[in-house]
Amino acid sequence: MTSPQTGRLMLLDTASMYFRAYFGVPPISAPDGTPVNAVRGLMDFISRLVTQYEPSHLVCCWDNDWRPQWRVDLVPSYKGHRVVEEVATAPDVEVIEDDLQVQVPIILEVLDAFGIAVIGHDGYEADDVIGTLATDAGQPVDIVTGDRDLFQLVDDDADVRVLYIARGVGNHERITNQWVVDKYGIDARQYADFATLRGDASDGLPGVKGVGEKTAATLLQRFGDMAGIIAAVHDPASDLGPGPRSKIKAAADYLAVAPQVVAVARDLPLDRSDLLLPLAPRDPAKVHELAVRRGLESPAERLTAALTR
Repeated sequence: MTSPQTGRLMLLDTASMYFRAYFGVPPISAPDGTPVNAVRGLMDFISRLVTQYEPSHLVCCWDNDWRPQWRVDLVPSYKGHRVVEEVATAPDVEVIEDDLQVQVPIILEVLDAFGIAVIGHDGYEADDVIGTLATDAGQPVDIVTGDRDLFQLVDDDADVRVLYIARGVGNHERITNQWVVDKYGIDARQYADFATLRGDASDGLPGVKGVGEKTAATLLQRFGDMAGIIAAVHDPASDLGPGPRSKIKAAADYLAVAPQVVAVARDLPLDRSDLLLPLAPRDPAKVHELAVRRGLESPAERLTAALTR
């Protein structure tokens, strides 16, 4: 447990946000012709969120490995449809627009110049960084993402919520445990098992054949968690119908490994010492130079104003 802190920690699922910016902001180029719509969009998203929620701490969580080999070893189809090229000694190459790929280094330059913390961990995804920083944070936490998988981190007792941006940063939803209950009929702590059972085509997770959201929710309502469901399957006296029992049995190999893939890590050895939101750009000269060179004057002014509010 970290020592108690004041304020609120905001954790950004950075790739989720810059993908959304790239596809949501009209194409625009820097003076040298480099596309910068994703950079501008991300900067404005951060400005908006910082202004609205006034976090004391802010982290751009990073995908050092968007498709970790240990997850692929467990479920070979994991994110397989998004692979352009498999690489033996480095992260696989992901399907990504060239006009977006060229902007990622610029995003890192901008974040560094402003002094906004960027944290990743080799062999893990941004989700795992978020899971670790949100766990035992010692302060309230807002997780900004368009990924439902992170609903598993919602914890009303610890004041951890998700700001869900699937419908846009300007139209996001605040996800609490009651929201998850109302939407899916389960508690947030059950969401990882729910997702495992239901599957997720966007992540290449097949789920249990014949088990959709309603059946998955019903099983978790009755038996609590995956261990309880598996125990019921193997207990002839349990109150589990033959249909669901046979479906769970048929998916035994998948269910033996998938929960480890779906569950985000919560115990990575991350440095939490410098997570404070800067109250001014760390390197104003660099911010100015980037703004002029990359055509980012307006979003740089807005982000500076948000930090110095």
